[in-house]
Amino acid sequence: MIILPAIDIKDGNCVRLFKGDYSTVSKVADDPYEVASGFVKAGAKWMHMIDLDGAKDGKRQNSELIIDVAKNTDIKVEVGGGIRNMDTIEYYLDHGIDRVILGSAAVKNQRFVIDAVNNFSDKIVVGIDAKDGMVCAEGWTDKSELNYIDLAKQMEQIGVKTIIFTDINTDGTLGGPNLVQLDHLAHNVTCDIIASGGVSNIKDIINLNDLNVYGAITGKAIYSGNLDLAMAIQAAQKVTDI
Repeated sequence: MIILPAIDIKDGNCVRLFKGDYSTVSKVADDPYEVASGFVKAGAKWMHMIDLDGAKDGKRQNSELIIDVAKNTDIKVEVGGGIRNMDTIEYYLDHGIDRVILGSAAVKNQRFVIDAVNNFSDKIVVGIDAKDGMVCAEGWTDKSELNYIDLAKQMEQIGVKTIIFTDINTDGTLGGPNLVQLDHLAHNVTCDIIASGGVSNIKDIINLNDLNVYGAITGKAIYSGNLDLAMAIQAAQKVTDI
């Protein structure tokens, strides 16, 4: 299993949210470049970056900063937030980003997801964000009537190889990931699953490892000091070494 430490950007700052609520935004670090460098020193091979302004507004807002951080960090980077068209995908990939994450588009424009997968294959990751099992979009502000398993199956049929699943109720809480929903998801699709939301300590890493998911994203736990990134990476090595 791979560990993907996270940097969420809002108004040019490294921030975290509580349960996806933009009114709870809190700055967690002064310098995203220094944070990313710390991830590399801890042994991370991937970094997860989200443009929170872009996710809410549906267009690139912090892309220049994200790309510059990625260029100045010797690590693979996946980016999400506000990616709604092919030009944006090409922009990120042409500027050195390794994978792009489609979130709201998976709910509202599946033709776009199909075209993206056909053109860019495994460089396309789909983020499924759910609250009480129902998919949310537009920076988690728009709750749909679509169950997360049903959407995952649709994405699998399209040809999506990797899904990031976030239980919004656990995100930023340090209360542990939703292992039940993750296990259910992993048993219903063949896609690689990346767990997001609630990771707080080494026990959570071990529990996710036992589910044989592909990866785990952690953010607040690192910034708060609850989780040592280097130890988390070591604990995850028994499944996959990337």
